[in-house]
Amino acid sequence: MSTGVNPLIWTEIYVSDLERAQKFYESVLQIQMFSMPMPQGMEADKDSNDYFEMVFFPGDTNLPGAGGAIVKSPMFQPGPGGTLVYFGCDDCAVETSRVEAAGGKVLQDKMPIGEHGFCSICEDTEGNPIGFHSMK
Repeated sequence: MSTGVNPLIWTEIYVSDLERAQKFYESVLQIQMFSMPMPQGMEADKDSNDYFEMVFFPGDTNLPGAGGAIVKSPMFQPGPGGTLVYFGCDDCAVETSRVEAAGGKVLQDKMPIGEHGFCSICEDTEGNPIGFHSMK
């Protein structure tokens, strides 16, 4: 791996209800997510066990940070105990305050993490733990 680059470049959050999850993330993060046609060979064939349906978070590949999507696939299941993804925020209390109205749960309100700022941990509509991080 080259130095000077963040090692995380992509993340997928697995969901069972794509539409419900999209509404949750758009509401909490105040963003507009988007669909794209899947690459050839990855089109949704719901009769198989290896299809993917994806809705992407907005992003710019020329800017720092990782891109990602919410994904529905029988190969992966949402829920607790897996990877915890943190979303960067100006003030994590703002996004956390939107979670319950969007159908999620607040597991840990905004808390200080020393010189690294603040974070909160919530649960999305699919049972996935997610985090929010800010410096103030």
